[in-house]
Amino acid sequence: MSLAEVWAAIDERAAFDFWCALEDRHPGLLPNSEAPLFFATLGSLVAGGDDPAGRAALLLVLGRAYRRYDLLPHATTVGDALLATVARHEPHPLWPPAVDRATNAIRRAAARVGDGPAWWPAQVIGRERPSPGIAILTVRPWRRLPHHPGQAVPVCTPRSPGRWRWLSPANAPRPDGTVELHVRAVAAGIVSHRLVQEVRPGEQLWLGPPGDTGLRLDRSSTIDLLLVAGGTGLAPLRALVEQVAAAPNGRGVTLVVGARGFTDLYDAIALDKLQCAHDWLTLVPAFSDDPCAEPAEQGEALTIALDHHRPDQDIYLCGPPGMLAGARSRLLALGIPATRIHTPATFTR
Repeated sequence: MSLAEVWAAIDERAAFDFWCALEDRHPGLLPNSEAPLFFATLGSLVAGGDDPAGRAALLLVLGRAYRRYDLLPHATTVGDALLATVARHEPHPLWPPAVDRATNAIRRAAARVGDGPAWWPAQVIGRERPSPGIAILTVRPWRRLPHHPGQAVPVCTPRSPGRWRWLSPANAPRPDGTVELHVRAVAAGIVSHRLVQEVRPGEQLWLGPPGDTGLRLDRSSTIDLLLVAGGTGLAPLRALVEQVAAAPNGRGVTLVVGARGFTDLYDAIALDKLQCAHDWLTLVPAFSDDPCAEPAEQGEALTIALDHHRPDQDIYLCGPPGMLAGARSRLLALGIPATRIHTPATFTR
């Protein structure tokens, strides 16, 4: 049995046992109120079985937590408390070396992540289901999340404690601090499935520290933009449009939104409002499987986008792996400089 399977069998009572074990070894290290989420997150990292993006999210959150609570000098104590807890609930000979590896990885991560909160509790205040496999969640963090358009944040639901998944806010920072998240339920995606199918207004989520993805705009630049979105990859690009709208500087923006058909344009109402409000924004749909679409709109997103490309534009792309695979090399082969091509970092996909 793998450690991931063993970890899945550990019940909620173990979090309190972990906190007690930690208190016995070094009182006051970790607030009791934070212990359940910390324990679930640390255990998820130790158990492994996660994809690289999920592991990157775990390390970002835990690196911040170790700095926030000054746990780095006591990392061995934390590891010993975890070992004592899992030995009591689900013993396995692979726990000790796995804890050592995780502790070393957290130390390295903590050196990179900077200071600040490890997570922001947030309440779900709105939920829309524009299509069967997608949810738009509006959440209000208990304290303002310091995010920038184009960034991504790890998100965790108490329905899957300790499992964090990257989502990009679909909005620029708002006066009321709310954050809009676009979530697609993916095959074998436990967290995304629960966010889409189960989470309701009034529930709590946790948002981790925002991370750069390679999609941030240079505020001082006036270069025109060609934005190419596929699926919920639209979210960070819509946030970039909102950023330009908040401080127009003469740059034109063309947003190409890829979908299979018209009914898959899940955010059409918000996009139409943006286009009607700003004459510098051009919205172009790209339908990969809709014979009723206009000929100029039939095709995959990047192909349609190239019909609208001009040499003086910066290009931002975000979407599913199938859309992004080979996109950079295709653009480079067309003579587009690498400095003008922006795609999301691998860890957030």
